[in-house]
Amino acid sequence: MAKYSTGGGGSGASESCELCGAEDVDLRTASVAGATLQVCPDCAQHDEAGGPDDSDGDDDRDRKRRAAQNAARLQDARQADSEHWEDGADYDDDQLPYLVPDYGERLVDARQDAGLQTAELAEAIGAEESDVLAVEQGRATQANVGGSVIGALEAELDVELAESD
Repeated sequence: MAKYSTGGGGSGASESCELCGAEDVDLRTASVAGATLQVCPDCAQHDEAGGPDDSDGDDDRDRKRRAAQNAARLQDARQADSEHWEDGADYDDDQLPYLVPDYGERLVDARQDAGLQTAELAEAIGAEESDVLAVEQGRATQANVGGSVIGALEAELDVELAESD
């Protein structure tokens, strides 16, 4: 016996779909909008429980589960994970400052005015030559050059590379 009725009338002798009212059809149990109903095959597509007549329900649940997993992965990726940092690197204390737009050109001009090669400049400030080259080429951020290298370059060559506050 159905839990709900569409108001089909008096006697319970005739079974009808509790969703559309179709009579004399093969009824199936379905969960629709939180209610368990006896429905016809046409209305069975609205079954939220994903019963045996609704294979799309499993696909929908799998899709929702995968979407939730992907959202969780993205959230994890956004959060800093110090386990992947190099030993001895203190990225919070050696942050790269905001650099002036033409910092690479300024450094090249200042280095050439001082008559230094990139290797000589790197040795003078105690940095890697690759860091000096990265700054000259305007890729300080991509090369993870620390703020201490920028400060040492500014002090050594008396050039302004970082924006003033």
